Amino acid sequence: MTPAINRAKKAKIRHRIHEYAHDPGAESYGLEAATKLKVDPAQVFKTLVVSLDGLQLAVGIIPVESQLSMKLIARAAGAKKAEMADKQLVQRSTGYVLGGVSPLGQKKPLPTFLHDSAKSHDSLFVSAGRRGLEIELAPQDLLALTRGTFANLCQ
Repeated sequence: MTPAINRAKKAKIRHRIHEYAHDPGAESYGLEAATKLKVDPAQVFKTLVVSLDGLQLAVGIIPVESQLSMKLIARAAGAKKAEMADKQLVQRSTGYVLGGVSPLGQKKPLPTFLHDSAKSHDSLFVSAGRRGLEIELAPQDLLALTRGTFANLCQ
């Protein structure tokens, strides 16, 4: 079990775990998950960690085929500027390796924003805490567990 799975179990929310054989040569972990799990890529979300004004980290959860807008996540977080966080800092703060960062069960809870498109899905897939492992849950449950909010995050 990963901290993400344990968090979902402890909260007693409905979820499903999906495992697949991860290919270390895959160019996109999220698209690999969609392909191997045979689900619409619009339903598979990636977890990105950004630095806000160089002071605080935040999480943006967006569809795997989308690009995170730094302006939009900064605006959603009430910051002036956002940039991708340093990889080492991400791993230390979340407790997860890149490509397996889950929005759930992070070492330190971070402000979390889920792209608006998640509203159109009954369930979505996010990393369960390691490469090749996804957790499927309702968008509202993801927001409840992360204390997150919906926001327009993509260009």
